[in-house]
This record gives sequence, C-alpha cells and structure tokens, in this order.
Amino acid sequence: MKTFLLFLGAVPAAWVVNAQNALVPVKFEVASVKRTERCFTGNSSLDPGSVTLKGLPLKAVLMEAYKVKMEQIEGPSWLDTDCFEISAKIPQGASSDQVPAMLQSLLAERFKLVARKEDRPRSGYALVVDKGGPKFKEDDPKTEFMGKNPKPGLTLYGAFGHGRLKGVMTMAKLVSNLSTQGYGPVEDATGLTGKYDIDLTWTPDKPLAPAPVDATPPADAPAPETSLFTALRESLGLKLERRTVQVRFLVIDRIEKVPTAN
Repeated sequence: MKTFLLFLGAVPAAWVVNAQNALVPVKFEVASVKRTERCFTGNSSLDPGSVTLKGLPLKAVLMEAYKVKMEQIEGPSWLDTDCFEISAKIPQGASSDQVPAMLQSLLAERFKLVARKEDRPRSGYALVVDKGGPKFKEDDPKTEFMGKNPKPGLTLYGAFGHGRLKGVMTMAKLVSNLSTQGYGPVEDATGLTGKYDIDLTWTPDKPLAPAPVDATPPADAPAPETSLFTALRESLGLKLERRTVQVRFLVIDRIEKVPTAN
C-alpha cells in the first residue's frame, strides 16, 4: 500500500477515446461514497486497481483531484468539516495518473460539483537558473535497472533544525515543494523540462518537525544558518527572485452537501 497525496488534475475532467472511438469521461469502474462522523486527514491509499480515501474533509478530496493547495480552494465552509470515505475501483487498463480525473468525474456525479479555474496575481517568487548554471544532473533511468544505483523516493523532512528535499523530480515538483516552505507561492521560470537528481538541505527559519528524543543530527546536516535561498544557489545553481506570480484558484460555483446514493 502506498500512502499518497496528489496535487493533480484539471477542470473539466479528462476524457478518453473508448473502443468504439467515442469520447467518454475517465471514470472509476465502481465507487462508494459515505459520510463519516470522524475525520482522519491524510489517511489515504492508492493500491493497484483501487483508491481509498478514509475520513477526508471534502476539501482534501478536491486537493486530490485538482492541482491546487488548500488555500487555493474557494467554496462553502463545510468543505473543511464534512468528511467522507471514498472507495473506488480503477478500470482495467487505466493508470494511476488518471486517478485525479476519475475523482473529478466522481465529484461531478455524486456532489454535482461545478467549478472553474481562476488565475490571480499574488506576491511570490520565481525559480530561475543562477548565472553559473545548474549544479545538478538530469536523471538517467538506465542506472535504475537491476537494482543498480536505485533512485530514492521524494523526501521532504525537517528535524534537528534543518530541512532536506531529495529525489528525482521535475522543476514543477521542486517548486511545488518550495511553495510549502512559508515564503509564498513559487513558479518555475528555469526553462528546464527534464527530471533531475535533486538533493537540497537547508536551515529553516523554524524547525519543520520535532527531533526524536536522544537522537543526533545526521552527518549531512547543513551548516548553521544556511537559508533556503543560499542553499538553492550554492547546491543547485538556482535562485529565487521576488516577483508577482499568477496563482491558480479553484472556485466552487456549486456543490451539494449530500452525495447521491451509491
């Protein structure tokens, strides 16, 4: 079982061509939607062939289905408090990349969701390549075969007064994580389109997570007071420039509190 939180998708739901060459929306094969009195934020899983979201506020389900963060969703206040359990089966031949579009279809069918995207200017940062050029390499998938030099999964953690972001990722994924660090929205202006081996450590303004009791800092902890801005330039050859960026909001025009029956 793989725990996940997706920030994917688009309005309207994706469409595919079926065996009869007809354009049809991407949907789950079967799905169950139930209201629950207790919320268990983050208790979600993606298994081969199925999706389970247990006790999530509906706003979190919207985050799963669309490429927005919590603060980028505008809708009724009950989206934060009313929780649901969703269990669904992915059609044979469909990929996990299509799950967000399937969630969009589910929300439209069961909750009568009508939503639109709206870009708004906000003060933030643009991630650009520094004058010396990038200091990281594009990922080589061949090195992952037969267990040789396996690539680590994406990790973002903070303890001992330092943070680390490590893994194989696109610049879009990098800026998505940088946007969570409390400095405001970040947009990609690097012009880099591949997947890259990224390893970034820095000293956050405040600890991102408590350190374990009687634990010692890892050997690769950054030097004291290495800010995120400095670490980006020195380790990756990237730079954050202050500018006005366009932030995409999901505006809910209609959504019903009670889903239609299973």
